[in-house]
Amino acid sequence: MQKAVAGPEIERLIQLLARLPGLGPRSARRAALHLIKKRDQLMAPLASALQTAIEKIEICRTCGNIDTQNPCTVCIDPRRDPSVIVVVADVADLWALERAHAINARYHVLGGTLSPLDGVGPQDLTIDVLVGRAHAPEVTEVILALNATVDGQTTAHYITDLVQDAGVKVTRLAHGVPVGGELDYLDEGTLSAAIKQRTAF
Repeated sequence: MQKAVAGPEIERLIQLLARLPGLGPRSARRAALHLIKKRDQLMAPLASALQTAIEKIEICRTCGNIDTQNPCTVCIDPRRDPSVIVVVADVADLWALERAHAINARYHVLGGTLSPLDGVGPQDLTIDVLVGRAHAPEVTEVILALNATVDGQTTAHYITDLVQDAGVKVTRLAHGVPVGGELDYLDEGTLSAAIKQRTAF
């Protein structure tokens, strides 16, 4: 067992930081040391921001996004196209699409994907709410922006079956060669999908 090099409070800080994605024990120690050295500039504002997050952050009752207001900023934005719903598995996916400025539509966060092996069924996701939203008269398209994994594709097929009677167009993200990608470095599945979904030039 590794010896403690600091008091229990600092060790606790390191342990909590190590739980964050992308941070292991060494990175957590470096992050903790940096926070401690920059207490006034970083640690105090971070503690304040975390306290505010605990008190004010909510899950949007309409789409499942995380925000400090309910409905969220995306849902109440009048400049967004109400006829298109982009379905994502997680809030991180929503934020990624927003960073890319790819589309100016409404979103729906499922809260994950169907995964029988992990015990995640339709009742664990917000699929029922999505089906209700898809039946709204203003909605004309549902874009399934789900991961190209077995669970993602299973979820996409399941949703497609459920919204079939809503009279909306169901589309999905294109799969294939990424922008700036070189063919020699791509896996066989990506290349196969790119050939099958080729478009006119």
